[in-house]
Amino acid sequence: MRVIENYVNGEWVASKSTELLDVVNPATTEVMARVPLSTAEEVEMAIQAAKGAFSEWRETPPVTRARYLFRLRDLMEDEFEDLARIIVQEAGKCIDEARGEVRRAIENVEVAAGIPSLMMGYNAEDIAVGIDEECVRQPMGVFCCIPPFNFPFMVSLWFAPYAIACGNTYIVKPSEQVPLSQNRLFELIDQTDLPEGVINLVNGAKGVVDALLESPEVRGVSFVGSTAVARYIYSKGAANGKRVQAQAGAKNFLVVMPDADLERTVSALLTSFYGCAGERCLSGAVLLAVGDVYEPLRDKFVHAASRLQVGYGLDESVQMGPVISKKHMERVLGYIEKGLGEGAKLVLDGRGIKVDECPNGYFIGPTVFDEVAPQMAIANEEIFGPVASIIKTQDLNEAIEIIHANPYGNASSIFTTSGRWAREFKYRVRCGNIGINVGIVAPMAFFPFSGTKDSFFGDLHGQGRDAVDFFTEKKVVISRWF
Repeated sequence: MRVIENYVNGEWVASKSTELLDVVNPATTEVMARVPLSTAEEVEMAIQAAKGAFSEWRETPPVTRARYLFRLRDLMEDEFEDLARIIVQEAGKCIDEARGEVRRAIENVEVAAGIPSLMMGYNAEDIAVGIDEECVRQPMGVFCCIPPFNFPFMVSLWFAPYAIACGNTYIVKPSEQVPLSQNRLFELIDQTDLPEGVINLVNGAKGVVDALLESPEVRGVSFVGSTAVARYIYSKGAANGKRVQAQAGAKNFLVVMPDADLERTVSALLTSFYGCAGERCLSGAVLLAVGDVYEPLRDKFVHAASRLQVGYGLDESVQMGPVISKKHMERVLGYIEKGLGEGAKLVLDGRGIKVDECPNGYFIGPTVFDEVAPQMAIANEEIFGPVASIIKTQDLNEAIEIIHANPYGNASSIFTTSGRWAREFKYRVRCGNIGINVGIVAPMAFFPFSGTKDSFFGDLHGQGRDAVDFFTEKKVVISRWF
């Protein structure tokens, strides 16, 4: 059985750890590889490699740093389909969802390659007689990221290309559940001839995370995952003097107004609630039906959801794959039971779905609860699975009150043909990513991936200019010549 290796100082290195975890295909339950839980000593090797590479890398001109990213971008394009297939096999996505993940990852590399312009500072002459002032951006040192299981390839590329483009060095700790696509990415990075130690890969779990958070050499950490872990990363990282950006959990509310175009709206809602089997922080969770739209919307949505084809994502006709693991499947099923216990009406039951070609896979079919009350657990807590809850509201004010009562603030959307309602929604709703007739509010690579309340801990978000600000510090120089 293949054992995944670490990538440190430009070389593939086998971990000496005897603790190994299985990497399981969630559709077939096949064990594809084993991943080591690297030791503290192995983490320190990566940190020292990154530290040792920093001085020379920061002196490398930005235009030269960008050329390595252009090479990586071309290699990723060449391996596009192979990368997508790996994502399907390790994470359970449908093939088109995996292709979308690879495309967005490539776009982040492309944006980061614009670093010669993005990193420019600013200046002013004669701030006083004969005195000039300038502000320049400078890299800081060693950074790291801890990406999640649900976007195993893309999320590290929200951060790493910007970090190294700015002149920092980097360490990636992939999710131990899905290390294969990151492993393949680093095989491509190795082909770019990037200088040794500039970027490193260390496999593992919490022990590796703690070693990174406790190291005085690591200047900052980027994280995407649950709110509980994000809060831990943020508090421990900040206590150790690090910059932290921690994207956390979500409970996203989608509002449908009485004037919405129902055919197009339902199509967008299906993608939002059931794309990636509901395992993404931008997925719809609660459907707020305003006024008279409630019954026709519910009926059309339930009918459309019941027709989705569930199966192994390598089949081009499949529209929804499995959830990530048996443990997570049991968690989602537990929430369905909890919803029933709370008195919600299960109008579409995804339990017990059969996929003939993958009889042991971790599949849950599209599930819909009606007659949901805002105080129910299924309406408030992050389920992270293909479960939709429908709540009827009298007007937009009531819908916004329900959104604001929830502790999360990642994303929210409104479906309407009214400019007035759309403007009121985007102006009032306290969420980081707002959609107007858009079900998945995924910012382009040159915009930040926002988030508020319990959905984000930190100040600067991933992607775009926020990433450049996060990975640099501003130095102000005031000069006078006698």
